[in-house]
Amino acid sequence: MTERQKDRPWLMRTYAGHSTAEASNELYRRNLAKGQTGLSVAFDLPTQTGYDSDHVLARGEVGRVGVPVAHLGDMRRLFQDIPLEQMNTSMTINATAMWLLALYQVVAEEQGADITKLQGTTQNDIVKEYLSRGTHVFPPGPSLRLTTDMIAYTVSHLPKWNPINICSYHLQEAGATPVQEIAYAMSTAIAVLDAVRDSGQVPQERMGDVVGRISFFVNAGVRFVEEMCKMRAFGRIWDRVTRERYGIENPKHRRFRYGVQVNSLGLTEAQPENNVQRIVLEMLAVTLSKDARARAVQLPAWNEALGLPRPWDQQWSLRIQQVLAHESDLLEYEDLFEGSKVVEAKVDELVEAAFAEIDRIQEMGGAMAAVESGYLKSQLVASHAERRARIESGEEKIIGVNAFEGTEPNPLTADLDTAIQTVDPAVEARVIASLQNWRDTRYQPPFNHPRPCKALEKLKEAARGTGNLMEATLECARAGATTGEWAGALREVFGEFRAPTGVSSAPVAVTAEEGSALSEVRRKVELTAKEMEVGKLRFLVGKPGLDGHSNGAEQIAVRARDAGFEVVYQGIRLTPEQIVDAALAEDVHAVGLSILSGSHAQLVPDVLERLRVAGATDIPVIAGGIIPNGDAEELRAAGVAAVFTPKDFDITGIIGRIVDEIRYANKLDPLEVPA
Repeated sequence: MTERQKDRPWLMRTYAGHSTAEASNELYRRNLAKGQTGLSVAFDLPTQTGYDSDHVLARGEVGRVGVPVAHLGDMRRLFQDIPLEQMNTSMTINATAMWLLALYQVVAEEQGADITKLQGTTQNDIVKEYLSRGTHVFPPGPSLRLTTDMIAYTVSHLPKWNPINICSYHLQEAGATPVQEIAYAMSTAIAVLDAVRDSGQVPQERMGDVVGRISFFVNAGVRFVEEMCKMRAFGRIWDRVTRERYGIENPKHRRFRYGVQVNSLGLTEAQPENNVQRIVLEMLAVTLSKDARARAVQLPAWNEALGLPRPWDQQWSLRIQQVLAHESDLLEYEDLFEGSKVVEAKVDELVEAAFAEIDRIQEMGGAMAAVESGYLKSQLVASHAERRARIESGEEKIIGVNAFEGTEPNPLTADLDTAIQTVDPAVEARVIASLQNWRDTRYQPPFNHPRPCKALEKLKEAARGTGNLMEATLECARAGATTGEWAGALREVFGEFRAPTGVSSAPVAVTAEEGSALSEVRRKVELTAKEMEVGKLRFLVGKPGLDGHSNGAEQIAVRARDAGFEVVYQGIRLTPEQIVDAALAEDVHAVGLSILSGSHAQLVPDVLERLRVAGATDIPVIAGGIIPNGDAEELRAAGVAAVFTPKDFDITGIIGRIVDEIRYANKLDPLEVPA
């Protein structure tokens, strides 16, 4: 082999942040010392959805799935002793991206950094929030304006910053096929680039700089040959769209730049040790092919389906990347797949199908119109339902779940309570006390911030007009305004948005032929309704708190509908009070609560207590989500009828159990089900 220069490895990140700014800062400095080459900041749900830690919706969510950042003081502490001028920082933030970037810039200025050298990425893709992740705040129009303003601002002031990370990752988590993942991400990119071009804020000759700074964040699933071909197809489509639609001549500007978090959807709670080989295969999909290699990679941890990974688990994931980059010979070769007939045929097939779907979306008026009409959401819900049906039937095999289920005792999970990181419930109270202290003292030494009221009024004034909102946002950051105050000011002008749920229009995924599991459950539903002398059994599916990952709730709602229930599902982000009010108003026979963010310990008992106070103790409450064993026991002791976690993949069986709980709560005899 002729000696050639070894390629530089990709950026290695660990998605991290929890509890408090101080605890997260310590974690970042430890990870950097272990050889991590970029920071990837996870923010908690209140920060992502524009609420302060003491807002009613933030209860139980503070510091759970990320770090709470409520103001400039938190951002200072988060990056203390980390020189931002030398960092490459990725921030997973969308609806409030402008606000967090402003805080980051002001902290960098305070450190004495040259802000033109700041490097990193704000995710800032609002379309996938409407479709899959649920941390949107404002309607599509104003949201697109915030994105446009940020892109225009960074091109002039932070030229090395990626102001948007078009994010197909969560689309795959919500059930997207490779073709849907490419088509929906590209349609979002087209909507964003059209908006920037049409805003008049960037002259035509600088559109190349805009295109050159747009990056993508994708998902890599376990079907790693198909996933690698997907990445090659992505690059080919992006090259064509940017050249033909936007006239970008410079091939460097047209390069498809992407980072990856490999798939968490396929990680299992059953036999979680199998997740390690899944993660390795998924990483290979985005690193093996030099011409379609990721710029940055972050890997989940083996125990992510069980709860929050510990620092050791994250280190293990980082070491997986380091072994591939530094011990293997992968980086010594040109593209391994060039000239492969198999790969070329698969890439051509994906490109053709993706362009057909992009054209369909353009005919509807583009990505934003396809969000508002509910088309994109219903397509994803249907696609996800089909995937679940394949797993339930055994057609799609998941090792340890529906195939090869026998296992030796697992030393990794022998003590489940120590196999994951737990967030101290007292953290929330400490964060709220610190926030209240900030509000009371921000005008005084040593901070001496001007009172934020003026800055917030200026922000509202700018929002009512058509000017760029970044300068007014920076002024709010410097004035010591809080995340809730900034978002609250914009809510006053822009209003809020409740995204379509896609449930009512989703087609039937599992047929109910005579003798099938679903037909038996349908029979139970009908008989129970008859015995209770009601037309139909009514089931409320609720998403309390700020957890926007609604895929599971939607699949339960669709299957309950197909089993003959009348389903009440109002989407995400509801208080326990709103859920109980809806349960009473709709006179439901059971309530299902879905929570994946860890706030179940506070929110589920709250729903139970409110039902008790209302005298509705005959309505069984079922909980589902990422719920550790100990917590599940506590919930059952508090009165929850049943608890389901990701290992319970048989949705039809879950619906059957819900009927059993309704019968038990209403003192009906158990139904004999034929063997």
